[in-house]
Amino acid sequence: MHLNSLLLFRKHILPRLQPGMRVLEIGPDQIPSTLQRLVESELPSGDKVIWETLDMASRPGVTYGGTDEYAFPIPDDTFDVVIAVQVLEHVRKVWRWVPEVGRVCKPGGMAAFIAPISWPYHEAPVDCWRIYPEGMKALCEESGLVIEVSQEESLERAVYPELAMYRRTYPGVSCSNMQLSGRVKNILKRLVLLPIPYANDVITVARKV
Repeated sequence: MHLNSLLLFRKHILPRLQPGMRVLEIGPDQIPSTLQRLVESELPSGDKVIWETLDMASRPGVTYGGTDEYAFPIPDDTFDVVIAVQVLEHVRKVWRWVPEVGRVCKPGGMAAFIAPISWPYHEAPVDCWRIYPEGMKALCEESGLVIEVSQEESLERAVYPELAMYRRTYPGVSCSNMQLSGRVKNILKRLVLLPIPYANDVITVARKV
């Protein structure tokens, strides 16, 4: 998970989580996931959310594993929060998938999506979409979800050392995900006054009506 997604999660989603909420994370990067560990470390001591996970693959520790991507094995109106970070771009039929996210949210519950728009093709196992805020609005409207925020945003430019000290940048791959060769290439680019890339994502938070 790249740095900008974590920063957007901390800014837009973490403050909306309350103790006792039942949370479903779709497509966790590991078990426990990066997001779960972040929430457990940043919520006040003793404040807990109930964290469950769903993935198309059957992996040890996943709550709902080996599932159909368009038919979650979960009753209607189950979760207070459903989170999908760096997942939506890998879903083939997003017009069927987003309504399923909405279905398992409780009325008044929150669905939160973070998806890249600046990354090049990256299969996992497929890479299908780059969706802008207008596209997220259309998907949510068809899924019974009312948007609270949906916008392009990059926060890593302000905190990542390579970007914070160098103003010439362009949307691309997150610096935090580059191999050593990519980091060296960025240093050489700065020396010859060429711009370096930063990650840009769309963050969407919506409520089920």
